[in-house]
Amino acid sequence: MNLDGETYDSLTANFTWRIPPRYNIGVDTCDKWADGSGRLALIYEDADARATRYTFDDLKALSDRFANALLAAGARRGDRIGIFLSQSIETAIAHLAAYKAGMVAVPLFALFGVDAIEHRLGDSGAVALITDQAGVQKIAEIRGALPELRQVFSVDLAQDDETSDAPVRSFWHALNSAPADFTPVETAADDPAIIIYTSGTTGKPKGALHGHRVLLGHLPGVEMSQQGFPAHATLMWTPADWAWIGGLFDVLLPSWHHGVAVLARRFAKFDGHAAFDLLARHAVSHAFLPPTALKMMRGVERPAHLRLALRSVASGGESLGEELIGWGREALGVTINEFYGQTECNVVVSSCAALFEPCFGAIGRAVPGHQVAIVGADGNELPPGAIGDIAVAEPDPVMFLGYWRNDAATREKFRGKFLLTGDLGTRDADGFIRFVGRGDDVITSAGYRIGPASIEDSLLRHPAVAMAAVVGTPDLERTEIVTAFVVLKAGFVGDAALVREIQQHVKTRLAAHEYPREIRFVESLPMTATGKVIRKALREALTREPNASAPAKN
Repeated sequence: MNLDGETYDSLTANFTWRIPPRYNIGVDTCDKWADGSGRLALIYEDADARATRYTFDDLKALSDRFANALLAAGARRGDRIGIFLSQSIETAIAHLAAYKAGMVAVPLFALFGVDAIEHRLGDSGAVALITDQAGVQKIAEIRGALPELRQVFSVDLAQDDETSDAPVRSFWHALNSAPADFTPVETAADDPAIIIYTSGTTGKPKGALHGHRVLLGHLPGVEMSQQGFPAHATLMWTPADWAWIGGLFDVLLPSWHHGVAVLARRFAKFDGHAAFDLLARHAVSHAFLPPTALKMMRGVERPAHLRLALRSVASGGESLGEELIGWGREALGVTINEFYGQTECNVVVSSCAALFEPCFGAIGRAVPGHQVAIVGADGNELPPGAIGDIAVAEPDPVMFLGYWRNDAATREKFRGKFLLTGDLGTRDADGFIRFVGRGDDVITSAGYRIGPASIEDSLLRHPAVAMAAVVGTPDLERTEIVTAFVVLKAGFVGDAALVREIQQHVKTRLAAHEYPREIRFVESLPMTATGKVIRKALREALTREPNASAPAKN
């Protein structure tokens, strides 16, 4: 997006989507740059700060071989391929290989526990999985429940492990043993490319199925939130995991679409000092820093000797506020651009300091190419200032194809021609959209959108828990924390030891960011006449009596 001489109004008025009928993410983000020039694509830094550089030529050669390895393992076009890894060269190879082979990537957060993995792999029907030895150990517990999962590749093994009933192949041995020549599948722009599971308030997480065109749909939002990206871009980084749509489609793949190199470095535990050091050492020019990361960086004083090369920082997932944006101008040297979207329809609203001053309290304006409106119960747009559902009109190339194998949930996501985000907001006369509140019970914590259903299900698997309900509690650092209301079975005592035990149970079976940081033991839960938990009443109880019900935090 070239911003020279442009205004927001001129960009919006002159914008035209250019979506070719045939399009493949893998070819676009890798093969088109692999011309023998040695153009830098990826810098991978490990936990010991050792950096390895990969060119687009390297990525093409490696992903071609692994695409052949997937075919040799019996995977075919349209099959789902699980990718259970953090930021790494193997993660990048697996995604590119799957796209070029016409398969469907299913990214999985590296900290997921066995329940979360089992649901996603089972629901998607994944036939192959790429992971590490930690992931292999988790899969061993549930592989019998995954009959469609035929092959597991471990990036840590030097040779195949044939010692168990469910053998595991070496990722690198399979890759290096596969033929070098590979012809990418010619995919349509609407052909399925990826399933990203998203949390909801009812039932288990749903798989948002996207076509190859989703990357092209992301580009205007990424370009606007990153100050006319790829202008002045040399290296992009995010601490967000590539398993989430933010890390994958806001950073990795848009950068490669434009031929911009990406830095891969995910901290085991985010550290503000280390983040400043990383940005300076690698002269990162562009970054996507979630609000929680920014808050943690704000909590440390930037070392005076570190010189940053930042030209742009974007952030999304939570409202930033005037204070945090002011800190960014001083400590980072840029105005942080806030953006808004969700897994089903991402980066459709954004700020852009190069085009207009941020409107504090607003999440931005509609990105050119996207029709974002506030709609009422009848599906019609509401006038400026009215509170309604934040919605996006179809057709839109960034919009999902639907929920995987769940047509009913897909239909419920729409009201007329509008996809409902599930959030309430207002729009002023200048087009600035303000977030008012959630229309559902999704919890926003540290940039993650967390549905209570899977946490409640995990809580109920603990032998001490008779009933459980989960809500979000306001928190200065994380926006919200997960709070669980638990009714115990007879014979159990709700003490601090049981709190820790229940927290560890959820943390290991779901994910570290999903466990309840606060547990309140109660005699009963507020219920509707039809037996549904009234979470609104629980949130109101927290507001009235913040120290009630013997809370215990960890």
